[in-house]
Amino acid sequence: MLRKMMAVEVNFEQGAIGPMHNHPHEQLTYVLSGEFEFTIGEEKQIVTAGDTLYKAPHVMHGCICLKPGTLLDTFTPVRDDFLK
Repeated sequence: MLRKMMAVEVNFEQGAIGPMHNHPHEQLTYVLSGEFEFTIGEEKQIVTAGDTLYKAPHVMHGCICLKPGTLLDTFTPVRDDFLK
């Protein structure tokens, strides 16, 4: 079976931090609910339910949860580190 893509739902409480990091995967983030401040590279932006963000491979990114919410992160290729 080919494993080219995976999706992960992540719940955040207000004030939670997704630390700055990077990885070799392409990542698409869809905001299901809540409000977040994302930093992608040098750019900061506030996103809410219905917004989508793209993160290119090896680009530093992270977020702060401003209002409790849920993100749907899609990665390609599969993140084997998430499956362990």
